[in-house]
Amino acid sequence: MSEKKYDPYESFHKLSLLWEKQINDFIYLWTNNNEFVKMSNFGTEVQTRYLEQLKKNQEAFASVLNLPTKSDVTNVANLTIQAEEKMEALEEQIWDLQDSVKSQSKEIESVVEVSKEIIKLTKQLKQDLVKSKKELSDTKSLHAELQEMKFELLKLSNFKEELDAIKGLIEKEKTEQPVFSSAGSSK
Repeated sequence: MSEKKYDPYESFHKLSLLWEKQINDFIYLWTNNNEFVKMSNFGTEVQTRYLEQLKKNQEAFASVLNLPTKSDVTNVANLTIQAEEKMEALEEQIWDLQDSVKSQSKEIESVVEVSKEIIKLTKQLKQDLVKSKKELSDTKSLHAELQEMKFELLKLSNFKEELDAIKGLIEKEKTEQPVFSSAGSSK
């Protein structure tokens, strides 16, 4: 003989299925009835008007007592979320600006370094230009002195030619003049 044990959960499950079926049948009967549908619509409309009036009264009462309403808290939450989003966007923009400032700072430093080199080269070129001008001036004065010396040499050369010509004349005169002997002079 097998003994059947009593299972309370099994019985409860059967009972709940039976209740569910009966309740579903009852709801179907009522919802299938036009009068019930009209009455439930009317009840829903009345309840909606009542809830709207209650909400208006609560908001008026809350504003008098200076208390926040649910919509106020919702608005504040939305504003807080928007403010956080804007702050995050601003932080990103600040980070981007910092990065661009750093890169521009590096570029400016390199430009400054190049500028320093250019200034050094410019100063060196200026010094070289001053030296070149001085050397050019010295060269011009040397050129002028050389021209003077050339002119003096030319004069000396002319003077030498004249001296040579005079010497030639003197020697020619000496050779052309009769020679007086000392014996012939006693005669």
